[in-house]
Amino acid sequence: MVLKWLTGNPGGRSKRILWSAVLLLMCLAPLFTTPFRLGLLTKFLALAILAVGLDLIWGYGGILSLGHGVFFGLGAYAMAMYLKLDASGSALPDFMGWSGVASLPWFWEPFRSFPAALILGMLLPALLALILGFFTFRNRIVGVYFTILTQALVMIVVTLFVGKQEWTGGTNGITGYSSVLGFNLNAPSTKIGLYFITLAALAGAYILCRRIVNSRVGQVLEASRDGENRVRFLGFDPSRYKTFAFAVSGGLAGLAGMLFVLQVGIISPSMMGIVPSIEMVLWVALGGRGTLIGAIIGAVLLNAAKTGISEAYPEGWLLVLGALFVIVVVLMPRGLTGLWSKAASSLSKRGRTVHAAVRKES
Repeated sequence: MVLKWLTGNPGGRSKRILWSAVLLLMCLAPLFTTPFRLGLLTKFLALAILAVGLDLIWGYGGILSLGHGVFFGLGAYAMAMYLKLDASGSALPDFMGWSGVASLPWFWEPFRSFPAALILGMLLPALLALILGFFTFRNRIVGVYFTILTQALVMIVVTLFVGKQEWTGGTNGITGYSSVLGFNLNAPSTKIGLYFITLAALAGAYILCRRIVNSRVGQVLEASRDGENRVRFLGFDPSRYKTFAFAVSGGLAGLAGMLFVLQVGIISPSMMGIVPSIEMVLWVALGGRGTLIGAIIGAVLLNAAKTGISEAYPEGWLLVLGALFVIVVVLMPRGLTGLWSKAASSLSKRGRTVHAAVRKES
């Protein structure tokens, strides 16, 4: 089956070989990198899961969301709540004691279970996206109005999480845990295990979104992006397809948040605010929206750049972020994958011209 995939369709054979080599290289990454750098790469791959889901709705559905930080944060908080309860044992989490809470709130109880935390970490953001999408898309709230609505959602949720310090840890967030299921999160073996889990999750997210894009759902999404009224005239209800895609995207953002918090050991409201949500959009724009693979490339490259720049110039990242936004919008509307496709097409055309000239002379 693998051999057939590599040798079939000659036009795409080179791409298949290239991505197979990249995947092999990713699998070998733990052999030639330090545990610290491997942890950073794992974090970037987790964020790439969110980018793939965002590209599904923006690149193919034309739905620009500036609220994915909320879905990401809900997943991250779900995992952090489990980790905090596991680390606290029979005692209350420390920030609850500082706030005078006498007993564990009822909505924290399900997060004592790791399977429940995993399910809720994807289900809650997917459900929130489903509800938001149902009411907005059904009422044909699209374009800039939908984008503003998602920003308002971010402001509401962040304000709620900051204000309810006794439940969420406030501005400090939830931290103070170092193990999951008995495995030390800082141990090299655990980091390697989490790396492969995250890599597999990213591959699964990509395959899921690719199947959606190639299905009728994807066709209706793209048609709605280009002309929603025409889709309605043909007898389809675009709101149903948009709501489904938005819920899938929200669930993937929650999965990314859970894997992310296992690497960084903290989640706070600042990580789900407006600026992080804008950065998420820039990942997709830089890589090239409407490609899925471009979202992965953009997320990894931009977060690697952010880490390097922040280490050297802590105050310089926001300036770079603003400059990148302008450059992508003005000079690179199709992102890096668009530039690559344009360059490859130009080289191929030049090669055919040279070949034809040589044949003519001979």
